[in-house]
Amino acid sequence: MAATATAGSVAASAPRAEEQMDRRRLIAFFAMVIGMFMAILDIQIVSASLAEIQAGLSAGSDEIGWVQTSYLIAEVIMIPLSGTLARIVSTRVLFSVAAAGFTAASALAATATNIDQMIVYRAIQGFIGGGMIPSVFAAAFTIFPPSKRNIVSPIIGLIATLAPTIGPTVGGYLSHAFSWHWLFLVNVIPGIIVATLTWTFIDFDKPELGLIKKFDWWGLLSMAIFLGSLEYVLEEGNSNDWFNDDHIVIGAVATAIAAAVFFYRAFKVEFPVVDLRAFTNRNFAFGSLFSFVMGIGLYGLTYLYPLYLGSIRGYDSLMIGETMFVSGLAMFVTAPIAGFLSGRLDPRVLMTVGFAGFAAGTWTMSQLTADWDFWELLVPQILRGCSLMLCMVPINNIALGTLPPGRIRNASGLYNLTRNLGGAVGLAVINTILTQRQDFHYARLAEHIQWGNPEAVERLRTMASNFTAHGLDGATIAVKQLAAMVQKQAVILSFVDVFVILTALFLSLIIGVMMISKPQGAGAGGSGH
Repeated sequence: MAATATAGSVAASAPRAEEQMDRRRLIAFFAMVIGMFMAILDIQIVSASLAEIQAGLSAGSDEIGWVQTSYLIAEVIMIPLSGTLARIVSTRVLFSVAAAGFTAASALAATATNIDQMIVYRAIQGFIGGGMIPSVFAAAFTIFPPSKRNIVSPIIGLIATLAPTIGPTVGGYLSHAFSWHWLFLVNVIPGIIVATLTWTFIDFDKPELGLIKKFDWWGLLSMAIFLGSLEYVLEEGNSNDWFNDDHIVIGAVATAIAAAVFFYRAFKVEFPVVDLRAFTNRNFAFGSLFSFVMGIGLYGLTYLYPLYLGSIRGYDSLMIGETMFVSGLAMFVTAPIAGFLSGRLDPRVLMTVGFAGFAAGTWTMSQLTADWDFWELLVPQILRGCSLMLCMVPINNIALGTLPPGRIRNASGLYNLTRNLGGAVGLAVINTILTQRQDFHYARLAEHIQWGNPEAVERLRTMASNFTAHGLDGATIAVKQLAAMVQKQAVILSFVDVFVILTALFLSLIIGVMMISKPQGAGAGGSGH
């Protein structure tokens, strides 16, 4: 009897010992989370302040977009590479060096005096910063016991979605209250702290320096060309009229050739630069697919809302940021609720609710008019913020929670890459649809604005008489104003088309949810045992 009691007490104490988290590792993890937040925030922090940067650097309108594009191209190369680098030099060295390098590049970007310097510094910032993002996901699923994932997963899910969402808000405030230089200087003090703490406290793994002899340099080169060219084609394709532009054609050819070399070497060499075997895990493959589509929703809507508010409502960057803050607040409030529910509900149920909520938000936006303001956008933004968190927490758990620890570092890079690529593909498709549908709607609306339409003629006559009464060329001005009104309505209708397509896309994901198997232990009150 006594022996049984002793055995039982030992068995009961084992889980408790497992759940006791090392304080050093907790400090290291939260320092890593701050580093990841900075790296993801800087994707969008410049988006609402490009006009101020353009004026400060005397840049051309065709050049200023590269402040964001150069960061994205460099980051998307580093993200999948980070898993391999972490194995070779250790997470401690990779993360702390990345944090220090990101901080230095941020300081350099603030000192840029011309657009060429800014583009180079932003590329360095993006490449080095990309090493911090997957490391946090990998750490969350290796150093924490499964019973703690319902606490940890909402934290990293919140940071991954909140940072790009509030980027325009933070950027708009900093550039208005101070100057555009503070978009980058704001990283310096936190970056120094993160680099110091991670160097001091990370002890998750040991370096495997012997792997450097097996490193696939041709695989790295082909991956860099493949992902870099793909990002360039997606970012610049619509503005350069796609394959009617020689640079886009060259980029597409480089993407195809480099992709063939990269995938060949990924399956043939002993130590590939990126191990694609994680995709043989069904849940990881579906989780990555969901992450790809969530990237479309996350980055696509973070682009569409400011575009509407700026082009139709005439908002400046600060006003856009204040309006967009609603989504970030909704995410922040929903994160602990999502963590609580993920320990008690089947993750497939949570994802279904999240995808349905996202679709409801975009369907509401399909009723958009030129008069929509903060209050009309309130409910769609709340639906978007809450739904993102309800989706991201179970998607993280499904994609990474069933993999063996040895494969999580590499898989984390692939998983984060799918979200960024989803954003890049989504933005390219959204911009193309907006351009083509705007032309289509303008042509259709213009058919009704003709001399044979009595209402159009009367409207034109009324507008002309108002200007003529003030001694102006009323007829010419009235025609220009009417054309501008038609153009504005065509833009609104093109936005509506995009929101309808996004609604259909997120509803279709519910079918995908039905095709995945329930992860072992999911929704069984894991956080309570």
